[in-house]
Amino acid sequence: MSTPIQATTGPAHTAVLGLGAYRPSRLVSNHDIVDRIDSSDEWIQQRSGIKTRRFAEPHETVQMMSVESSRIALERAGIAPEQIDCVIVATVSHMLQTPAVATAVAHELGTNQAAAFDISAACAGFCHGVAMASDMVRAGSAGHVLVVGVERLSDITDPYDRGTAFIFADGAGAVVVGPAETPGIGPVVWGSDGEQFDLIRQREDWRDVIESDAPTMPHLVMQGNAVFRWASYAMAKVAQQALEVAGITVEDLDVFVPHQANMRIIDAMARSMKLPSHVAIARDVADQGNTSAASIPLALDRMIAEGEAKSGDTALLIAFGAGLAYAAQVVTVP
Repeated sequence: MSTPIQATTGPAHTAVLGLGAYRPSRLVSNHDIVDRIDSSDEWIQQRSGIKTRRFAEPHETVQMMSVESSRIALERAGIAPEQIDCVIVATVSHMLQTPAVATAVAHELGTNQAAAFDISAACAGFCHGVAMASDMVRAGSAGHVLVVGVERLSDITDPYDRGTAFIFADGAGAVVVGPAETPGIGPVVWGSDGEQFDLIRQREDWRDVIESDAPTMPHLVMQGNAVFRWASYAMAKVAQQALEVAGITVEDLDVFVPHQANMRIIDAMARSMKLPSHVAIARDVADQGNTSAASIPLALDRMIAEGEAKSGDTALLIAFGAGLAYAAQVVTVP
């Protein structure tokens, strides 16, 4: 008889222990964009609710923004870098196919050679990372996990594309996930609708770029109307499922933090979910733009800073993006 393989076990519960954010220094108004896309400030605000967005300066790299937001998260969590066993970075705008930027982030932070990897789930990447981190801690494969959502979408946005030039932006947010005495992260509800793969995508294949006579950076393209219809209603159902598996109702919520894609989508989801008036809704997109994987931690950080959310509140996070990947979970605000 063979010797049985030993299994690891961890704590029964996990929570978000600390949150940090980094907003790039360059503020870009609608007036800075409209001439290139034959548009107006009024049209952009009507379509998206966006007034300004943040673009990274050359020194504000994916790695730099990840490290800065992570340092804040670690300090707020009271966790030393050496206590981090794994670093997960969610991003689609790290320009190196390999190695993962997470490895460089783990080293710069001073972790003790923590496991580190990137995930590509577009705007849903941060929620995917939180789910993975929670499961890793509960399974005993990590004591504490650092999850980063970071983007420099200005690098891959076509400034002349009328459908996307005003939407995307840059930034980073990070959380520390670790053990807790009571449940602080609910079960994840996640999935994808790959049949609609082309609704949000990188326009050019890298091989086509290399072989072209005038190589340019591949850009993001989006079928905005189709995405709006899908997200506004399909994601309300996912949000309801996340509440159900967490054992709560909309009445129990204090905070709703949807992906900051578009103000009209946020409003449509809130109506479909019949959110009570006492639930604070994140609307960071108005000033920050759509930062994909970074949008949820950035939005929650702003709500905490402005007093709309406080430690101990019950929050619903939900995100969706390219590949029509999505994820949602209920968490306790750190």
